[in-house]
Formats: sequence, structure tokens, C-alpha cells
Amino acid sequence: MESMMKTIGFIGTGVMGSSMINHLLQAGYPVNVFNRTKNKADAVVADGAVWYDTPGQVTKYSDVVISIVGYPKDVEEIYFGHNGIFSEADSHHILIDMTTSTPSLAKKIYDFGKEKGVQTLDAPVSGGDKGAKNGTLTTMVGGDQAAFAAAKDILDNFSSKVMLQGPAGSGQHTKMANQIMIAGTMTGMTELLVYAKAAGLDIEKVIEQVGSGSAGNWSLSNYAPRILKEDYTAGFFVKHFIKDLKIALDEAEKMNLDLPATKLAAQLYEKLAGKGFENDGTQALIKLWWG
Repeated sequence: MESMMKTIGFIGTGVMGSSMINHLLQAGYPVNVFNRTKNKADAVVADGAVWYDTPGQVTKYSDVVISIVGYPKDVEEIYFGHNGIFSEADSHHILIDMTTSTPSLAKKIYDFGKEKGVQTLDAPVSGGDKGAKNGTLTTMVGGDQAAFAAAKDILDNFSSKVMLQGPAGSGQHTKMANQIMIAGTMTGMTELLVYAKAAGLDIEKVIEQVGSGSAGNWSLSNYAPRILKEDYTAGFFVKHFIKDLKIALDEAEKMNLDLPATKLAAQLYEKLAGKGFENDGTQALIKLWWG
């Protein structure tokens, strides 16, 4: 298969990126990597990835460049900054930003790429650290059909569902819809636990029963057990969820939409961050009640 011959550049070797890189290495792809903090790439380099000193260098020696970094400002920097991706990208490249970022930045990258004859996709993911590790991420894509068709085999290596949702920015809009839903399931799951404990119930039995009925959801089955073990390590950081909810609310405002439940979730997570828990996982919301 032609796609098996492609060299992948990967920028961002954090919780998500490292697992995604491992799936690509296991599938036989050569992978070039860059990360702002070099020692965070040590594990994937030990597994066979090749380190380069800048995003531009990664791009120069790769065919497809994937990025998954923290914030829109980081995306801006790795694409447009000194020695950035666009300093070396040409018409043979496909550039895929998988960071949860703004639809407007996705469009800016697309427009700039189009002028240079470079194919670009915005392709944020859902599924957290577990989905990345298990190769079961949901990958929501915006961009042109031709670029999507050329990149899909690669994205399939760490995804259970990859779909083109529409033109540039549509992947990011779909991820915002996803985060709006998660805001509701995380607050619901947290309040369920708080209520069940206050009522003197056996929480594990409650989770088992309600999780098998119409109240079942991903947050409940994946995060409630972590909370009961007092495991607040980040599958997804509180600080990144706040960033996502702010983007969702900004975009909603542009469309003249009021999303009161999402606003409340954002306020609760900001309160949590204000108490010093911004580097915990999103399941740490329970700490507003359980201290």
C-alpha cells in the first residue's frame, strides 16, 4: 500500500501523542518526532522514532506531519513560527493538526496551505489517554476529500472511527459539540457520586446498576472507578478542558447561542483550577465536594 511507504512526522509527544506514535511505529511507519520538552520524547525515540530539533526539520524529512499540542497558541507557533512546519512544507505534504483548537485557526492553516499547494486537515480526537493507548480514538476531520482519502489509512492506526465532517474547521466544530456533551456527562457523573454517597449507598453497586441502564455513559464507566480509587491522574487535563469549553462558548456566542449548562460546567472547572487542580484529570471535579 502506498500509504505504508509514507514517513510520518509527529509533533507533540505528550500523554496522547506518545501512544499514537507507538501505534504508527507498530504498524511499520518510519516516524520523525519533535517536542518542546525534549526528554518527553525519550520513550518514543527508544521505541524507534527519530528526533529532530525543530518542527521544520521534522517536516523536511516527512511526508505526512501530525501535530497534537496543548493550546491554539502552540499550534500557531509550530505552524507559522521560526523553523515551523510551513517553513519546509510543500505540495507533497499532508499536514494534520489533531490538537483541539479553534475552527478559525484551522481555516487559517487551510488557507495558507492552499496558497502553498499544501494539503491540510484539522482532526481533533476524543477518547482520552485510554483511547490513545488502545487505538480507539474518535477522530473528527475537517478539510478536503482528497486529503482525507490520502490520510485515512494513517489515522485508522489509532482510531476506531474516523469521519470527514466537512470543510476546514468542521473537525474542530465537531470536537466542540463533543466537549459540550462531555461537560454534561462529567457534571452529571460527579453529582451522581456526591448524591449516592450522601444517601449512604454502596457507590460501586450504584455505578454498576445505573451504568447498565439509560444513565450509562463513557464518563461514568471510565472515570467513576478512577475516582473511587482516588486516581486523579490526567487522562485529560482540567486546564485543557477549560480551554476547550472556552472555545465552545466563544463559538456558540458567534452563532448567537446560549448554552447555560456548558457555561456552568466551565465555571465549575475554573473553580477547580483556582483551587490548584488544573493539572489533574477532569475526574477531579469531585474534589469540589469531597475535598
